[in-house]
Amino acid sequence: MTLDTKLWLAGDGVTAVVVALIFWRRIFRTLPVFSSYLVWGLLTDAAQQAATHYYPASTYNIFIVGLIVDSLFQFAVLVELSWSVLRPIRGSLPRWSWIAVAVVFALASAVIWPFANGPGVSGFSLAGWLNVHVQVTFSVLRILLFLALAGCSQLLSISLRDRELQVATGLGFFSMVSLAVWIHHTGQPTGPQYHLLDQIVAGSYICSLGYWVFSFAQQETARREFTPQMQNFLLAVAGTARSTRMNLDAPPPGNDREDKK
Repeated sequence: MTLDTKLWLAGDGVTAVVVALIFWRRIFRTLPVFSSYLVWGLLTDAAQQAATHYYPASTYNIFIVGLIVDSLFQFAVLVELSWSVLRPIRGSLPRWSWIAVAVVFALASAVIWPFANGPGVSGFSLAGWLNVHVQVTFSVLRILLFLALAGCSQLLSISLRDRELQVATGLGFFSMVSLAVWIHHTGQPTGPQYHLLDQIVAGSYICSLGYWVFSFAQQETARREFTPQMQNFLLAVAGTARSTRMNLDAPPPGNDREDKK
């Protein structure tokens, strides 16, 4: 059995344990998209292996479709984590606030996307080119989210006992390893050492899964309220956004003279 096969089996096995813990601890109630993403990955991983074995001519199309769906899932997970962190004050925020969160991530993706490049990437096939840009873009986004949550943990009143920071920590660790390997790949010729680094990335994801097993096996602490400073700041931002939207939606002023008449 090759190392790649061992990593694949280990990854699926640990993912199955994480999914079981998600349903046992009812984490899917607060993080349904993240939970669905793991279930989808577990099912499609086996399905893609079977499809490429029995329908090798369709391997390219299967990869493209899987990459698109995976990208949408990754984007939704980032939005869900950010929105879930705001649980203590979501009742005071406008209903469309989650859309604003999604727009922020979309704009950040648009800024990062052109820089997710390197020597030789332009010569890749469409699938390879998309894969590099998607992986690098979302790695940077996941790292930024992890750093933001960890750096503002006191203001947000979250700790490693909260599911949101646990998920972000696992994603952040895997993304840091993935991004470091990609940076090293940009100046590295292909060969045995090239693939070895890819196997290290796969191993780092298994480590993240193991961390989630350890974290999800423990009872989550009750979510604390934000600090007054953070509450006032977020509500002020929401109020400013609401006022801006109302001004944009307001009809243009009419003829004052006609109104007086």
